[in-house]
Amino acid sequence: MTEALNLNRLAYFAAVVDAGSFTRAAERLGITKTVVSQQVARLEAEVGTSLLVRTTRRVQPTEAGRMLHSRCVMILREADDAFSELAQTSTKPRGTLRVTAPSDYGAAIVAPLAVAFTTRHPGCRVDLILADAILDLIQNQLDLSIRVGWLDDSTLQARRIGAFRQVLVAAATLAPQLAAADPNNLTSWPFIANSVLKEPLLWQFSRGDLERCAVRMQAQISVNTAPAAIAAARAGGGLTVLPDFLVADDLKAGRLVHVLPEWSLPSGGIHAVYPAARFRPAKVTAFVGMLAEEEKQRA
Repeated sequence: MTEALNLNRLAYFAAVVDAGSFTRAAERLGITKTVVSQQVARLEAEVGTSLLVRTTRRVQPTEAGRMLHSRCVMILREADDAFSELAQTSTKPRGTLRVTAPSDYGAAIVAPLAVAFTTRHPGCRVDLILADAILDLIQNQLDLSIRVGWLDDSTLQARRIGAFRQVLVAAATLAPQLAAADPNNLTSWPFIANSVLKEPLLWQFSRGDLERCAVRMQAQISVNTAPAAIAAARAGGGLTVLPDFLVADDLKAGRLVHVLPEWSLPSGGIHAVYPAARFRPAKVTAFVGMLAEEEKQRA
């Protein structure tokens, strides 16, 4: 008679598929490669089919393995939620919080907040994954995603916790030459474009309720990260548009100046996005609460 399925074996199998390697899965789980290999072999024996194809370079799931993995992710998430819900009888946050955020906002805002969070809640650890691509919360076993900009999917479980302004900036050395500028003559100035944006060159300016002006810049320099755009602007490379949370210190120190401050660019939202679940652990609620307070103070 086949023994009952072991949740640990499902977790080991899912870790191997996610990592693409028995060795990396073992490192992630904090156990030996031999134990992972043995447990996955037993799981294959229990289900009566091969779940993984082992090559010299990578381990990949079979068709049956892919089907089981998609269910494993849901099963393990439900099990984790169940244990977390039981632990909720104590409102004290604890455990590891896995959170993802965009690279620029994550480095500037979320990373320092993680320090404050673990100081306030010593029973917690934070695993912060910075990525400009949107990561699947379930597939990557994430508790929380911080998204900056505009949410494309209105069906997400999300909470708006703040907002940011986009700011046209340049090095202070260029300020006197730009004093009399208006949006229509910005195209004659060198522009530093951030290529990861959907429209890195087209910018919509507004002043008051009636004045609107769309300007297509000419990129002299193109970069693929916001920190690189800041560095190029500081060096006098030209104009660039950046979120206010990244340039606040430079503006305060006078390294950069706000060009055309009477004109506005579209603002965006900062959202906490959650996996679909009936309840949220205390660690998630506490972290989002601290981030919302941070954004309130920054506004």
